[in-house]
Amino acid sequence: MIQYALKCDKEHAFDSWFQSAAAFDALKSGGHLSCAVCGSSDVSKAIMAPRVATVSEEKVDKPLQKVETDQEKALTELRRHVEENADYVGPRFAEEARSMYLGTTPERAIYGEANGAEAKALIEDGVPVAPLPFLPNRKAN
Repeated sequence: MIQYALKCDKEHAFDSWFQSAAAFDALKSGGHLSCAVCGSSDVSKAIMAPRVATVSEEKVDKPLQKVETDQEKALTELRRHVEENADYVGPRFAEEARSMYLGTTPERAIYGEANGAEAKALIEDGVPVAPLPFLPNRKAN
């Protein structure tokens, strides 16, 4: 596992873990990375210094994840709200959203995954969709 400091085209800074450098490259080239703050898909590695733990740091118990900033708290609350109030439809998102828009399926709150071409087609057809600034828990590490 490798942790990278990342930034988007709007200069939002965040970090994420990847299985390897090749995994990062594959996700980036496939358009599967997005900014944790604004959702932009124009994400790149930021300049970072290597992290070397000292003996005293190794003895300190640290939580795996701690919500610290107002943005992180808001993102955590948004994720909780979406997961509690919407149905996860996974890769069928574009199909389900279009079906509800055309009236062939009853409307309900959904979230899932769509590739760039599917999302663009939905938007061009007037289907009301918006990107979420997080991956579903089923896809997160």
